[in-house]
Amino acid sequence: MAEAAFVTVDVFTEERFAGNPLAVFTDARGIDDDAMQKIAAEFGYSEITFVLPPDNPAHDARVRIFTPTTEVGFAGHPNVGTAFVLSQQALLFGKPVGDILRFEEAAGIVEVQIIRHGGRVTGAAIRAPQPLSVGREIPLPLVAACASLPEAAIRMGRHPPLLLSVGLSFAFAEVADLAALAAARPDTAAFRDAAARMTPDGDFPLFLYVVDPQDPAKLRARMFAPLDNVPEDPATGSASGALAAYLASRDPLVDGRLDYIIEQGIEMGRPSRIEVSVGKRGGAVDGVTIAGRCVAVMRGTISL
Repeated sequence: MAEAAFVTVDVFTEERFAGNPLAVFTDARGIDDDAMQKIAAEFGYSEITFVLPPDNPAHDARVRIFTPTTEVGFAGHPNVGTAFVLSQQALLFGKPVGDILRFEEAAGIVEVQIIRHGGRVTGAAIRAPQPLSVGREIPLPLVAACASLPEAAIRMGRHPPLLLSVGLSFAFAEVADLAALAAARPDTAAFRDAAARMTPDGDFPLFLYVVDPQDPAKLRARMFAPLDNVPEDPATGSASGALAAYLASRDPLVDGRLDYIIEQGIEMGRPSRIEVSVGKRGGAVDGVTIAGRCVAVMRGTISL
């Protein structure tokens, strides 16, 4: 019976058993689509990745990302964690592994910069594959129902609830304070209703956040995706990138860089720290970089 090797890491953290867990299958040749989906469901992580040879030899790998229920075209912590794992190898499909990796994904090419400290790989920074896309506004009652919060707990001053993406779409809403954030609970029936009304793919991941009143570049967040069998996600890099890009787009800075720190997973006991840098040129967003640290946890094989 054939076997496939995997490594698990905790992403957006420097401590094991914190951050967002990820399983990386470093050579997924021989694993078909159906098996990939079943393996993802078996792990039960918010996402896992399968690494394949690139279609274009100028790139380093083709990376496929699966949630417990479906394949997605891009995600933050899977790219950061996959790059961290692959950077421990001397070779990747016969090529030396450098400090810059380029992954082929359904959403586009994801460029990754390996982060080192004292000569040791500690994490990675990824560039979002798509520009900021601002989608539909979401009715306030719909968002409040999904989060099991009163409508008064949703803040409208900075922006109404709306859909945003830099490669993967999420619904976003600002909540009044940390107490409201802690009180949020996903209502699956409301999520189904929201997905049917608001998104063409029948999904509705919801990212709630609070801005630090002392520092608008520091945020605390929670993300719920019960329709993906992810009741709550400990760290959501792609959503953090989209939110930071949107906030930066509204900032008066014309040219330069804005840096954000987003903490997530605290309420579920898996604290995470996501670093996002947004470049601006001529008043418009010109690139989003999502970075974080990683720590190795387990390795093993699965029978195919």
